[in-house]
Amino acid sequence: MFVDDDLWALIEPPLSPWPEKAPGPKPVDDRLCLQGILYVLYNDISWQLLPSELGFGSGQTYWRRLGRWHRAGVFDQLHRLLLAELNAADELDWSRACVDASHIRAKKCPYGFRQAVAILGGS
Repeated sequence: MFVDDDLWALIEPPLSPWPEKAPGPKPVDDRLCLQGILYVLYNDISWQLLPSELGFGSGQTYWRRLGRWHRAGVFDQLHRLLLAELNAADELDWSRACVDASHIRAKKCPYGFRQAVAILGGS
């Protein structure tokens, strides 16, 4: 099992609930769905290769649930939640953290490039 009970207790609350009157068959359990998603990502396999012998159903179901949770912002919430838990347990080494402009917009220099280089003492 990929998600133990303690971890599941943290992960379950942010998951978007399934609509009460959703048409169609009963949805796959959220915990099993998350485990299937993690299995695909960890093993770098296609959704169609999700093994049914481990109790997983159609890969398409897991792929759609991943998209639904992504659109609902579940993974951003989980990321913040798990970082807070790890930080509270003093399990994060912040000295190794870095920020780059691909995730956080870099502030633009109010000067032109040449002027900024001159101010900084470059040639």
